[in-house]
Amino acid sequence: MPRILVLIAIFLLCTAPTSGPAWAQSPEESASEVDDSTVVYEASFFSQYNPITANDMLERIPGINIGRGGPGGRGGRGLGTGGNLLINGQRIAGKDNSLQDQLDRISADEVVRIEIIRNTSGELNVRGSSEVINIILVESNSRSTTTVELVNRLNHDDTYEAGGSVAWSQQIGNFQALLNLEARPNYENRDNRERRLGPTGELLGTLFETNIRDQDEHSVSANMSYSTGPHRMQFNVLASEGDFLRPIRRDFVNFTDAGVVNSIQEEMIDNKERNWEIGGDYEYRFDGGSRLSLLFVRNNEIRDFVRERFQADPAEEPLEKNLFIDSMRETNEFIVQGNYNFSLTDSQSLRIGLESAITELDSSLFIGTRFGSEPPSERFGGLSPALSISNAGTHVEENRYEAFAFHNWTLSARSSLETSVVFETSEIAQTGVVRKTRDFQFWRPSLDYRYNFTDNFQFRGTVRRNVSQLSFSSFAATTDEDDRDRDANAGNPELEPETSWNYSAALEYRLPNDAGVLSTNANYEEVDNYIGRINATVDPDEPLSATGNVGPAKRWGMFNRASVRLNQFNLPNAIVSATVGIFDSEIIDPFLQRKVRIGGRGFANLGFRQDITSLGLSYGFDYRYPFYDGRYDIDIVTITRNDGLRSLDLFVQKVWFEDWTFRLEADNFTDGSDCRYRERYDGTTIDGQIELIQDSCSSRYRRLTLSIQTTF
Repeated sequence: MPRILVLIAIFLLCTAPTSGPAWAQSPEESASEVDDSTVVYEASFFSQYNPITANDMLERIPGINIGRGGPGGRGGRGLGTGGNLLINGQRIAGKDNSLQDQLDRISADEVVRIEIIRNTSGELNVRGSSEVINIILVESNSRSTTTVELVNRLNHDDTYEAGGSVAWSQQIGNFQALLNLEARPNYENRDNRERRLGPTGELLGTLFETNIRDQDEHSVSANMSYSTGPHRMQFNVLASEGDFLRPIRRDFVNFTDAGVVNSIQEEMIDNKERNWEIGGDYEYRFDGGSRLSLLFVRNNEIRDFVRERFQADPAEEPLEKNLFIDSMRETNEFIVQGNYNFSLTDSQSLRIGLESAITELDSSLFIGTRFGSEPPSERFGGLSPALSISNAGTHVEENRYEAFAFHNWTLSARSSLETSVVFETSEIAQTGVVRKTRDFQFWRPSLDYRYNFTDNFQFRGTVRRNVSQLSFSSFAATTDEDDRDRDANAGNPELEPETSWNYSAALEYRLPNDAGVLSTNANYEEVDNYIGRINATVDPDEPLSATGNVGPAKRWGMFNRASVRLNQFNLPNAIVSATVGIFDSEIIDPFLQRKVRIGGRGFANLGFRQDITSLGLSYGFDYRYPFYDGRYDIDIVTITRNDGLRSLDLFVQKVWFEDWTFRLEADNFTDGSDCRYRERYDGTTIDGQIELIQDSCSSRYRRLTLSIQTTF
């Protein structure tokens, strides 16, 4: 199957059309309003599709890729200057705001045009993306729109769930506001089938597991902006809640010398998930065109759960509790940034700024077991405390300061260069069982060069120094949620940020008359201190691992993408997209002491969409194919190969009554499964003696979703 997808991608590259259908105003005709490398889609182009939201409009543009997170991205290092979405030339002040959700809240009636900006520029409020999408909204003294969406979902176990959202947008003079209320169903019933094998492949037993996530996510968000003269202000708020129960049942069949033995195991996990964020920015434009900006973000995230396990062997009532885990984690973050953007010459500009961030984590972990020697305690669920867990609670605080400068230089009519340098200094203090304070300093330079052979054909080369954001939860003991046979991983107060050099080169060709986009990208990365799993064993009878800095690693890969309109096949308004990614990596594993891969081998995606405008009908599919034999996770007692899900998603969409969109989706239509092959070792993986093999596959099966959307 991968060969078929590769051949399809090659065919698309070779047969791509050189002309396309005409419309009221083509992107090329409008591009001169910005610059020769910017493609502009006027709102009139999308009217034939009857779009409801700005996201509906972007789906009709070949080769568009919107980042998933807000500026900086969740888990990213501060606010930074990243992202690839602008609204009226301004970035969204926040980290947890999903860009996709923002587009779903903007009514298509409010959009004047969409700009695809392919060159770097000192005028842009985001940096580092291959292209920036700028949504220009209508200027009006007064307007109001309301977008409503109803969602109905049917799961494979006949569980029905419903949800929806309401987005209200209002503009009065220079003041704009957008309020969104959403209830998103997120139920999942996943089945897991497992065979347990001996070292020589003999069948030792089987397992059937049912794992249910009974969740509804509720959120409220608001975006407000006001501008007058040279002043512009923006304020955003977000609050979400997604508490849920997760009941799990496991039915074991063990083949022993004495015969077949059945047993059952049940778990109940009570999850608490809360999140809120506020963010804002202020910008002042001086008469000469320079800009002064101030931004801030304050957010809070809670991830708590209580897990109780009961077992009977053989399977007889009542079940007996043998495990209790209470894990609590709260993260707080406050970031403030100021920057000043000004011109040096007609062809050069400079952006300088300062950023300060305070990040805090409070965590605790209580594990009770039936096999402990200490007296039972209610704090440990009526069980004995697990004495082997050390550093089970901590408070971590990072105070970070950074100074940055971005220099943009238009070298010629066809080439541009953006260089930057960031210097950061930080202090990480940990208190609790472990008390430790450490200081860090990093330089992060980057270079982004672009050359336009023609208005449609562009080369991009980048060199960048990266520094990762640490997960502070790794500083203390954490539960092992990926392995039911292990309760916890050790903490590592010595963990340091991962640093790397990344080199990439890309070619992009936009076919004439908006007929499609072809691109290829090759990248290479040298990691100084890769973060993986290390040996943290204290007691040889209880092997433990922890998150830690393993050592130097290398990654490299190539991504080839094609997104073209199929006009030459007499399929008007049809777009087919293909992506093939092939990559590899290497590191010296600390357990096996030999070169291993730290990532997968690649993937292939194939997508298709056609709009039959005369009927108001759209349909399409998205097929994902990960290459197997790629991703291995090596730990102190296990080696696991994870094979990704091969899946097919289908949709059909119909517009009725001019502005009512009905969409039916079949998610995971082929009932694909995620599979895992895990080897457990007698002692440790260092010893190399396999004790047990767990060969399993899990699936949530197909589910159907009907959504109805309209704008008033």
